[in-house]
Amino acid sequence: MSLIASTANPLLEQTLVAKLQRREQAQGGLGELEPVAVRLGLLQHSLRPRFREPQLVIFAADHGLAVDGIHAAPGRQTDEMVLQILAGRQPVSVFARQQGLQLSVVDCGVATKLPPHERLLPRKIAHGTRNARVGNAMSLEQAHAAIRAGMEIADSLRGNLIACAGLGVGSHESAALVLGRLTDTPVRELMLSSPDMNPDLLAHLMIVVQGAQGRHRDVSDAVEVLAAFGGFETAVMVGAMLVAASKRHLIMVDGMAAYAALLVASRIAESVTDYCVFCRSQMHHGLDRALGLFQASALLELGLDAADGTGACLSWPLVNSAAALLTELSEDDVSQPAGMEMPVVQSLYNAANPDIPGLP
Repeated sequence: MSLIASTANPLLEQTLVAKLQRREQAQGGLGELEPVAVRLGLLQHSLRPRFREPQLVIFAADHGLAVDGIHAAPGRQTDEMVLQILAGRQPVSVFARQQGLQLSVVDCGVATKLPPHERLLPRKIAHGTRNARVGNAMSLEQAHAAIRAGMEIADSLRGNLIACAGLGVGSHESAALVLGRLTDTPVRELMLSSPDMNPDLLAHLMIVVQGAQGRHRDVSDAVEVLAAFGGFETAVMVGAMLVAASKRHLIMVDGMAAYAALLVASRIAESVTDYCVFCRSQMHHGLDRALGLFQASALLELGLDAADGTGACLSWPLVNSAAALLTELSEDDVSQPAGMEMPVVQSLYNAANPDIPGLP
């Protein structure tokens, strides 16, 4: 059963393309902005797509894999990174404010207790996941609770655009395990950061992630894979993406955890990917491989090495500009094609689990 309606609409697409071609004939083409504009028109079911109160939501959690020393050198802990963002002392905070994005951070499972903040949404499932190398990272009940939390968040947010990014020590490795298992991608390709990556670090990472893979070698169902390997931030994003797509909102997907969440969401409702554009905040080679799984590329390639969410912030003006190609054109002769009907959500999430609330 399909949860999210496909955006496919040949009549509307033809009209959108014709509208852009008339502008192109008079003023020249604008390259990749034009297909983005068409996608925006299709997902909003409109010849004049517009955005209001765009949201950047950073989903934060800790991961049990971190105890295996998966980073080259000790760095800032997840709670420190969250507090820095909330205090406006990170580039992503500055860019969000500058670009008019309303920034929120969701505590999905940070190991420590975070102090209250007006932009902090407390949805802690537990104080970090368990180590996937020795057992399930989370229980199925926790995975479903996290998905429900994400659904609730997306239902309560204002606006019609959500940019999703994950944050946490071990987040990349956890998400890589989810992506690798669900697509049969060699996990090494998702872990390799660059050709000159420290070989000792890569060897250690492979010992850790291969141990986790071996522990859960028989798991294949998307939500069970999420429970085996995933982070709470990935699980919460799954629910947020499903509800956002059900409302025909644009989803900007930034980083490995967000890509993993989108893949799990697409196994629940395949058409959720119709509502997405892709961003990246790092030049990590594993992200190239992950984007390839969706046959996608990031809107911007700036060589960033920042906290997840920065790439979405910097890509937002491009998305808004693509919408303006359609909304600001003064072509009164272009009208809505007759006979177009708004597709509706066709089913509820996970009909086999009636305790999980459906989408609005």
